Amino acid sequence: MAFDYKKEYKEFYMPPKKPVIVEIPKMNFIAVKGEGNPNQKGGAYEKALNLLYGIAYTLKMSHKSDYKIGGFFEYVVPPLEGLWWQEGIAGVDYSNKELFRWISLIRLPDFIEKSDFDWAINEAQKKKKTDFSMVEFFAYDEGLCVQCMHIGPYDDEPVTIAAMDNFAKEGGFEIDISESRFHHEIYLSDPRKTESSKLKTILRHPIKNAGK
Repeated sequence: MAFDYKKEYKEFYMPPKKPVIVEIPKMNFIAVKGEGNPNQKGGAYEKALNLLYGIAYTLKMSHKSDYKIGGFFEYVVPPLEGLWWQEGIAGVDYSNKELFRWISLIRLPDFIEKSDFDWAINEAQKKKKTDFSMVEFFAYDEGLCVQCMHIGPYDDEPVTIAAMDNFAKEGGFEIDISESRFHHEIYLSDPRKTESSKLKTILRHPIKNAGK
């Protein structure tokens, strides 16, 4: 049976509906950076996802090619993730989605190295006749965070975020969003197939000890 990160690392991918504190280890991702409204049809975000999945599945299916990745085992492609911010705005202004800047991510298994990623870029470009140069090998050391499962529309996230912020504060922490630590979302539902009221999204904010 293929290794499923969501099932094997439930502390990262299946948090409760109430906020919890979690230490996130350094992980490697494939990533595409961009800006603009993620809901724009045919926009930069939609194109970014197509690029991400193109590389994700090239790596996943590499064992069927002549290229062999050391330590490879079959796995389920991890869920789509996103780091989000808006220049000059504290928090998130959901009424001005065109101001979003984002890094779209898909986690890589630990056995995949930069050389394997480079192979996948070249392989995908040859087979799909598409420019994948925007896709990056991205390392993120997230550290201590507060996270929670959000159920419902993305625009309703502020209620869950407020609960996370309050929980962190009560525990002696403060939110530590910065130029290198971001508002983080992990998407467990496909919005094309799921009613907005039933969407499952992990929300994660970096934290630090209050006063530091």
